[in-house]
Amino acid sequence: MAKIIPVFIPHAGCPHQCVFCNQKTISGQKDNGLAAAKIQIEEYAKWTKPSWENEIAFYGGSFTALPMSFQEELLKLALHYRTTGLIGKIRLSTRPDYIDVLRLALLKKYGVGTVELGAQSLDDKVLVRAERGHTGLQVEEAVQLLKKEGFKVGLQFMVGLPGQDVDSLKETLRQAVELKPAIARIYPLLVVRGTALAVSYAEGKYEPLTLEAAVEQSYYLYEGLTRAGVKVIRMGLQPDKELCQEGNIIAGPFHPAFGELVKSYGYKVAVQKEIAALPEGKYEITINHPPKLASIVRGMHRENVKFWEADGKAKIKFKESSEFSINSVCYDSLNII
Repeated sequence: MAKIIPVFIPHAGCPHQCVFCNQKTISGQKDNGLAAAKIQIEEYAKWTKPSWENEIAFYGGSFTALPMSFQEELLKLALHYRTTGLIGKIRLSTRPDYIDVLRLALLKKYGVGTVELGAQSLDDKVLVRAERGHTGLQVEEAVQLLKKEGFKVGLQFMVGLPGQDVDSLKETLRQAVELKPAIARIYPLLVVRGTALAVSYAEGKYEPLTLEAAVEQSYYLYEGLTRAGVKVIRMGLQPDKELCQEGNIIAGPFHPAFGELVKSYGYKVAVQKEIAALPEGKYEITINHPPKLASIVRGMHRENVKFWEADGKAKIKFKESSEFSINSVCYDSLNII
């Protein structure tokens, strides 16, 4: 199985300190130098089977905003591990306002295949309040240039940003679908220690989403992007040791299995629509699903099942199958009709 070898370069190259960001806490990585990058790769190399499908991924900072000389040093380091056979691919994340022909030429020289852009939103009002320092138009221009130069493009989005309402989220999804990225990530906004957002929260100027609201909004993006052919490769922050250390997350909808909660919510909605569409009566509902989806379909602590059966209209049964489907049978208290 292909492995991603993450190399965190916290805040390296970032020209802005976004209100929500403290990458040294989020990533657990304190040093952003070349030596630190090599140490991270070597740690993963100890238990990673060499494969051309493995990928070194530079995360945390704004890679293309780094001095060109330092970018090249990091890319040479990654290229070294490609020549040894440990990896075959290189990817990175960066800002949309630091994408141009010169920078992309350097990335192409060293074989970078995927570039992920931290868009977070495509609503300029939301971007201003988040102090992102770029516009939605710059995201669009960066995506177009990356595609023109042959890169696989990813976009990263957030829910719960200051000033982000339902209309803003809908417009962001509409524009994202038009941009047609290959992949996407969705993160709920957390209040992390050491950020401007933490100050706003303490002053009562920012209220984070509840877990339920974050799941619902993330599913809205996930479903819309997936339906448009965009592969959502992650939802929720990686629950690593540093992020989960006591006191680092001050508030917000953190859950170690956030992505599973979002997908489970999708099944909850789909089955409930089927039940609601049935005529009045009582029904035995059989949900067919692949074995690996059992816990996601049922919901954590069988919460989906409890929800479907709450009003007494449906009695839920499960059956393993190669595909997800729903069958219903109407019955009375004595006989199945």
